Amino acid sequence: MDHAHLSVRLAEAIERHGSRPATRIKAGDGWAVQTYRELGDQVATLAAHLVGLGVQPGDRVLLLSANRPEWSIADLALLSVRAVPVPLYPTSTPEQVRHIAADSGAVFGIVENGELLDRVLPVWSELPELRGVWTFEPTASDDERVRHLADVLAAPVDPDADATARARIAEASGDDLASIIYTSGTTGEPRGAMLSHRAFTSELDSLDAFFDITPEDTSLAFLPLSHALERAWTFKVLMSGSLNTYVADARTVAEALVEARPSMFVSVPRLYEKVYATVHQKVSASPAKKKIFQWAMGVGAQAQHAYRKGRQPSAWVRAQLPVADKLVFSSIRDALGGAKTVMACGGAPLRKEIEEFFSAAGMLVSQGYGLTEAGPLVSFNAPAAFKFGTVGRVMAGGEVKIADEGEIWYRGPNVMEGYWNNPDATAAAIDDDGWLHTGDVGYVDVDGYLVITDRIKDIIVTSGGKNIAPAPIEGLILADPLFEHAVVLGNNRPFVTLLVRPSLPALEELAERLQVRFSDAAELVNSPEIVDELRRRVDALTEKLPSQEQIKDLRVALEEFTMENGLLTPTLKVRRRQVEERFQSVIEEMYAKVQERRGRRD
Repeated sequence: MDHAHLSVRLAEAIERHGSRPATRIKAGDGWAVQTYRELGDQVATLAAHLVGLGVQPGDRVLLLSANRPEWSIADLALLSVRAVPVPLYPTSTPEQVRHIAADSGAVFGIVENGELLDRVLPVWSELPELRGVWTFEPTASDDERVRHLADVLAAPVDPDADATARARIAEASGDDLASIIYTSGTTGEPRGAMLSHRAFTSELDSLDAFFDITPEDTSLAFLPLSHALERAWTFKVLMSGSLNTYVADARTVAEALVEARPSMFVSVPRLYEKVYATVHQKVSASPAKKKIFQWAMGVGAQAQHAYRKGRQPSAWVRAQLPVADKLVFSSIRDALGGAKTVMACGGAPLRKEIEEFFSAAGMLVSQGYGLTEAGPLVSFNAPAAFKFGTVGRVMAGGEVKIADEGEIWYRGPNVMEGYWNNPDATAAAIDDDGWLHTGDVGYVDVDGYLVITDRIKDIIVTSGGKNIAPAPIEGLILADPLFEHAVVLGNNRPFVTLLVRPSLPALEELAERLQVRFSDAAELVNSPEIVDELRRRVDALTEKLPSQEQIKDLRVALEEFTMENGLLTPTLKVRRRQVEERFQSVIEEMYAKVQERRGRRD
């Protein structure tokens, strides 16, 4: 057996931790818990039924569901029969399902429920290779090709199929394909990144050297399992004998953190930003609270600075820490469900002031960097090796070089095999020497830490030929909790402008302070007093920027940015092009007004 194969690693975890809890999910007022032995039995039974269905090594199988233990059971069963899971986001449209199923040549599908089955049924006639679907929940479908998974598992296991399934694990190789994960892309159809078992297990081994994860740890899976970050992290959790708690709806994560009290999780910046903004919003209304908060943050920062230098804080700081902890830090930890072994962040840059904020409270956010095409890990910070404002050092076995235009190139054991059925896109992404061209811009600092500055495709080139990286400007603006999203505009334009989506609770609080009367949010965002205050704050936050990066005007977007309306990616990054398309008329009107004002001055 090849130890670089995920199924071999899982078998070892089950052998070592059989009686320990492996998965749980909320069930009424309690939890539905499954041990490692029970997990292994479910995986083995499902694997035998997959063989009985005729699933062959290398066959692609769709996996369309929200987070739940069955997602991992199906994933691991498919891997153990050397099939290739093809995850889809629960937000996928029928057209997206059709494209991914057709492009991957999927022969089968495993779908959560009737609602998601309805994303498959309308396009099934265009998918001649798709033989059938199993569903985690009962559905109203009378299509004979659709079966409820409980019925499948209740059927007797064919001994020959079971023997074949076990033989496949014995023949498994780390070079087997473990998944095809389709990346959303900004232009054209999504492309399927082919990732091997070795790609994932090399990452797990790299993390082992920096994080002490034990069977006593528990993790919270709330990012979509269809995303490479949560998927790879779940492999790490289960191969470590830890308990994985599944959250079906990421919007309930605040409650889930408090209830589950996990010692570990991976997140995108949005969660950390929300905690940061909420705390600042709570203290801003009271000068006394604000003063106590600032004092506590100063004490915490001094203590952490000393610890980073390898020494004890001064006696004065040590004396004040318990008070600061009781008054401020404990509530920050409670909001995240207690102390943490691992608090990781990926998917998008996390602002340095947020890292410092959690650090002062005694909580290290280990920011990392990666992309689906690298399965997804490239670099990460860790308790024994971290530097704020960076995404850490490159993982063991990997290497980075900075190419033309500052583009980051990465080479390592976890780089994808290529894009499925797309040799031209593969050749454009990976050169003959194995370097993956990430499309991200950055540099390696003097201490060997990687810094990301922007995406090449996001760089704004003004009509005057000035190159402007929007992300750092947006980071400055988002430091104010009043702003929920900020999108800098200006490509092929003479100057840069801004589209902001404010936090509505913060906006209402501002209106009360300014004594602006309103009946709904639409009135608020059109109020001259409110808009003037937003402009004043943006000007103050960006006043030290060079003239070509100064914001010349802004408009307020009332519509929420979500995955469902296409304005956010699954890792909650803003989709710039979609935002520009959605608000095109507002943006055009803004530029026309600014030009008109400039024309009058001239």
